[in-house]
Amino acid sequence: MIIRHALNNCMHFVQSRIPQPCLLCGARVAGALLCPGCEADLPRLAGARCPVCALPTPLGEVCGGCLRRPPAYDATHAAFRYAFPLDALVQRLKYGGGLALADWFAARLAEALREAPRPDLILPMPLHPKRLRERGYNQAAEIAKRLAARLDLPLGLTACRRVRDAAPQTGLPLKERRRNIRGAFHCDLDLTGRRVALLDDVMTSGASLDELARAARKAGAAEVSAWAVARTL
Repeated sequence: MIIRHALNNCMHFVQSRIPQPCLLCGARVAGALLCPGCEADLPRLAGARCPVCALPTPLGEVCGGCLRRPPAYDATHAAFRYAFPLDALVQRLKYGGGLALADWFAARLAEALREAPRPDLILPMPLHPKRLRERGYNQAAEIAKRLAARLDLPLGLTACRRVRDAAPQTGLPLKERRRNIRGAFHCDLDLTGRRVALLDDVMTSGASLDELARAARKAGAAEVSAWAVARTL
């Protein structure tokens, strides 16, 4: 076991110093997935934002949408805007088997969460079993595993389930997204009095995270935060 661990460390050391193509531009870079130029060009989420949904507001106040229809989550934290070229990396992890990006995303999200309150438990956005069989892995769960390790937080991989295989949300207007995802989740774990963070790769309208937050509330969660690698603005 000790010899195997030493060999793995040695292999990782060597690989980290062998130049590899940048995932975005193809330039050779050692010990990183992106070259410094491409990483600098990524659309970081910055500026005054609604503390509830993370959409831009002039002074960082709660936006009109969250005032009119408060979501079931209390706050949103994200590292990036979902825009070019970050979107290509998300799609590569989600559909292209780029699992090395899960740790990269976890590291960037951990940086964005540096001053955020720590929850009692991280819950990844669940996939329906049919989708999980088709894709082979849940990208939100892969990011959540690595983020939980980085932040030294408990992880509830199987605490919540997707019980209904709704049609893809892409292209649907907001009202249809809410209707489409309604009743799609169930939390089996008793969350009474616990503070939970729901993790997804991308937060678009927030409808899926809102519905998962409702399931967490039904299971007793006292506070619910939405964490995402990227936020669509």
